[in-house]
Amino acid sequence: MTTTDSGQEISVLLFGDRRIPRTLADCPAVMIVEPADVDAAFTAGRLAVAGSDADVATVLSRLLRADRLDIEVAVVPPFRSGRRARTGRARRVPLIRDETGAVLVGAGYWLPPDDSARQIEGEAVVDDTVLFDGTATAVRIEPTDAPPGLRASVLSPRMRARRWVAGRAVQLGTTGAMVVRDGVQVPRPVRRSTFYRHTQGWLRVD
Repeated sequence: MTTTDSGQEISVLLFGDRRIPRTLADCPAVMIVEPADVDAAFTAGRLAVAGSDADVATVLSRLLRADRLDIEVAVVPPFRSGRRARTGRARRVPLIRDETGAVLVGAGYWLPPDDSARQIEGEAVVDDTVLFDGTATAVRIEPTDAPPGLRASVLSPRMRARRWVAGRAVQLGTTGAMVVRDGVQVPRPVRRSTFYRHTQGWLRVD
């Protein structure tokens, strides 16, 4: 059994075709096929996640749902040693979620509702600051390592950020937009969408 330097047990969560790094080869491993499979590893004090940002978000969403944000989470990048998952220290960082309970780890987008629409129509607000009112090509949302918790920007036609606005929450009211979380697009357009900082952060191992 592999433990952290402080003696906590580590479980490895394997998504897709990812394999256990040699430095974590003696850890319990859980193959994740469905989101509910994550719950089997909740007996460990630290989870080493071998997967994408979307996979890490799946793990955090399950921890959020189970009220287990006391469990530390280490991200194991592809083709990297898992040593940091054992030796790194955990620190609490903002946890960004949406109104459905899904967590955002890397980046989220609000995009036009279909290929024929070139813009989003509506209004987006970061806390008390208007991000746009009328139309926008798209909006990018990113978590930050420290409060207030997130930042958002309207994107240019070339999908480049124009002006970042930081806040605790960003809200969109629109005639229709597609939501993308960590590369995963929701099935249908929405009229309202919100990303915001949860009351409790998650324990990220650095």
